[in-house]
Amino acid sequence: MAGYSGFRVLTEGLRGNTGWKPAWRKATPKPAYDVIVVGGGGHGLATAFYLASVHGIANVAVLERGLIGQGNTGRNTTIVRSNYLLPENNNFYEHSLKLWEGLEQSLNYNVMMSQRGVINLFHSDAQKHAALRRGNSMRLNGIDAEILDPAGVKAMCPIIDVDNGRYPVLGGLLQRRGGTARHDAVAWGFAHAADARGVDIIEQCEVTGMIVEGGAIRGVRTTRGEIRAPKVGLAVAGSTSTLTAMAGFDVPIETHLLQAFVSEGLKPLIDCVVTFGAGHFYVSQSDKGGLVYGGGLDGYPSYGQRGTLPTAEHVYAAGISMIPALGRLRGLRSWAGVMDMTPDGSHYICKTPVHGLYMTAGWCYGGFKATPGSGWCHAWTIAKDEPHRLNAAHTLDRFREGRMLDERGNGPYFWAH
Repeated sequence: MAGYSGFRVLTEGLRGNTGWKPAWRKATPKPAYDVIVVGGGGHGLATAFYLASVHGIANVAVLERGLIGQGNTGRNTTIVRSNYLLPENNNFYEHSLKLWEGLEQSLNYNVMMSQRGVINLFHSDAQKHAALRRGNSMRLNGIDAEILDPAGVKAMCPIIDVDNGRYPVLGGLLQRRGGTARHDAVAWGFAHAADARGVDIIEQCEVTGMIVEGGAIRGVRTTRGEIRAPKVGLAVAGSTSTLTAMAGFDVPIETHLLQAFVSEGLKPLIDCVVTFGAGHFYVSQSDKGGLVYGGGLDGYPSYGQRGTLPTAEHVYAAGISMIPALGRLRGLRSWAGVMDMTPDGSHYICKTPVHGLYMTAGWCYGGFKATPGSGWCHAWTIAKDEPHRLNAAHTLDRFREGRMLDERGNGPYFWAH
């Protein structure tokens, strides 16, 4: 498949754009593969890409029940960062961020990666101490982190109400290498690159059952027939518990809704990513000019891709508390992602009780930023039948063994993370 380049864009423009081909083939399922990846979002496509490009396993099928990138990959606020506290998490997300930094060259696709900086504001001494602790943990692991005073915050984002009477801004934790990427371009780029390496991407192919024989996976049943494989990887976000139930076991995951919003288009206003420490709110500005923002969970388990008005009101109120000028904006649209929440707020990339069945799941709020790292570690685990050191701690066994990765210290409450 021909690659993309500035020169090709120019030449295609001169000849009426008649030479472009589809970014990936519309594959027909074969009876058997070496590996099946269930889920055609960013994580599933990244898994297939790294299986083919790193491990030389190209006889792979990616099964997507709808269209590529129409699930959580296309329903998020596009933030990329690695500013986590626990070494097991910040080392993983830093690896993912490094993959992001070279992703466009790896995929030969413009994912519109913009390292504009991510600021986490703090409003009290307790929050400042927590930010210092997290920043020090990051720096001890070789990850960039800075503490800004109020003047530094104001210099990076002048529109923030630093002197807010109710929530005065005492400073912020800054990761300059963080930023945003274009969510649908990420899905398309991984699909394009995986397809170019021989992976079959099969859309409109819903998995309806697992073929398990003698405690081992043997394939899947789908709406397009039975497909056999000795290894199957699950990358289905909020539908993980539905798929694992088909294989005969339960996982500690609750499925919740997380809303996101886009405003009307504006001239450049916010050239970084800002999160509000006094209420769950985060905002950046897209290349089309709209502000992209979100908040916390709706607070009840659901598989619906739409949220509630009370949560929307809370998100808008938090945004106006941080930046009062947002009160003059009109919101254009909103949507909800189906989030796979875990008891400790950290993810899984691991083997399962069924031999040959693997999963990447439980991403809570961190799914988009983890996309390349999740795919890379998931592919390693599938290919080697053992975890990489970056995901060795992210197993289903950690709760039974007392190794929780409680990033925020909220305890075993799915909705609190």
